[in-house]
Amino acid sequence: MPLRRRLRWLTPYLFLIPGGLWLIVFFVAPMIVMASVSLQEGSLATGYRLTWNFAVYGQVINEYLPQFWRSGIYALSVTLLALLFGYPMAYTIAFRGGRAKNILLLLVILPFFTAFIIRTLSWKLILADNGFVLGTLKSFGLLDQGFHVLASPIAVISGLTYNFLPFMVLPVYVALEKIDPHLVEAANDLYASRLQAFLRVTLPLSMPGIFAGSLLVFIPACGEFVIPELLGGPSAQLVGRVLWTEFFQNRDWPLASALAVAMLVLLVLPIAIFQRRAAKA
Repeated sequence: MPLRRRLRWLTPYLFLIPGGLWLIVFFVAPMIVMASVSLQEGSLATGYRLTWNFAVYGQVINEYLPQFWRSGIYALSVTLLALLFGYPMAYTIAFRGGRAKNILLLLVILPFFTAFIIRTLSWKLILADNGFVLGTLKSFGLLDQGFHVLASPIAVISGLTYNFLPFMVLPVYVALEKIDPHLVEAANDLYASRLQAFLRVTLPLSMPGIFAGSLLVFIPACGEFVIPELLGGPSAQLVGRVLWTEFFQNRDWPLASALAVAMLVLLVLPIAIFQRRAAKA
C-alpha cells in the first residue's frame, strides 16, 4: 500500500518528464549557449572566445533602443486590436453560436490551412497601390493617386493583427465557454442590466483567456520578421529584422545573441510581474 501511494503521488510528475526534457534540450540549452555567445569576442575568421564582455548589452540598448520601442509599440497595438476584434467574435461563438459553434471555430482557424508566407503576400496584394482595394477607390476618385498604405506602420499592424487574431479568439472563447450561464442569469435577477452583468460577471471571469490570448499575440508580434519585411519599410524596422541583419549579414554573432537575450529579458520580466500581480488580485 505505501508503494502504491507513492506511485500515485509520483504519476503526475512522471508525465512532466517528456515535456521537461524537450524544453531542456530545445529551449534551456540553446538559451545558455546564446547567453554565452553574447559575452564572447572575436570573429568568424579568428574564432570567438569568452571574455565576459557585458558591455555589449550597453551597446545594444544605445544603438537599437528605437527598434525595441517600435517593436513594443507595434506589438501592443496589435494586441489591443486583436482583443478589440477577437473578443466580440469569441463572445458570439460562445453564447450565440448554438449548433454552428464548430463551423464558426473552423472559420477562425481556417487561415492556418494556408501557408504563413502566402497569407502575408496576399495582404501585400490587397494593400498594393493599384490593388483591388486602393486601385478601386482611386479609380472612383475617393482617394488621391499618390495615397499608399504599403511600407507604412498601418500595413505592418494590419498584417500582424490578421495573422495573430486566432491566437486571441481561441483562448478567450475557451474562457467564455467555461462561464456558468446561471451566474449571468443571477445578475439579471438582481436587476443588473446587460452591460452591468457583462462588466461585473462575464468580463472578470474571462480575464484568464484575455491574459493568455494577449501573451500569445504580444510575444510573437515583438519578434516578428517576415510581416514587417514584406509589408513595411525602413521606418517599420523591428528587432527581428535587426537580429537577422546582425547574424546573417554582419556576422556579428555576439551582438545578435545579446539582442536576443535583451529582448527575452525585456519581455519576460514585465510579463512575470504582471502575472504575479494578477494572481494576487
